[in-house]
Amino acid sequence: MKKVILDLAVSLDGFIEGPKGEIDWCIMDDDMNFGGFLDSIDTIFYGRVSYDAWGNYQAQAGADTAEQQLWDAIHTKQKFVFSQQLRQDERATFIGTDIAAAVHRIRQQGGKDIWLYGGAGLIRSFIQLGLIDEYRISVHPIVLGSGKPLFEDLQQRIGLRLKDTRTFRSGVVQLVYEPQG
Repeated sequence: MKKVILDLAVSLDGFIEGPKGEIDWCIMDDDMNFGGFLDSIDTIFYGRVSYDAWGNYQAQAGADTAEQQLWDAIHTKQKFVFSQQLRQDERATFIGTDIAAAVHRIRQQGGKDIWLYGGAGLIRSFIQLGLIDEYRISVHPIVLGSGKPLFEDLQQRIGLRLKDTRTFRSGVVQLVYEPQG
């Protein structure tokens, strides 16, 4: 069965975006092997706002080959958008109700794992529904001071077991956890 993997960058003080939504502080070094992660998934889960911003993003003209290849790889994945605003989209399937049942059906399809891309509201819903199988949190060497926190308004504690850690040249530390129990 497919796993739902939250793979996300976070500042040292726990923010996934700066106070104006900025993510310019995120580091993408080649030793992070993000391409390897993309090879391990065949599906991406988005909230509507994140999908509208990034679901069909194209690398800027003149972008280097690595960035173009990254976006090309992302666009080969099956995309599901969880939103109350349903619409027809050739590149994604919109889901408006019963998140848990929809995720269960998708996980049963077989194939590679699923990347829970976000945004924050969707991540919070997945946490509350217990739908995340693996937390891959990459802590970036920056303190933002404010912004959008990763963990907000949780209804209960989440016990996690550390599976792996990786340290990259840039100083990013990736922590891989799975839920306990």
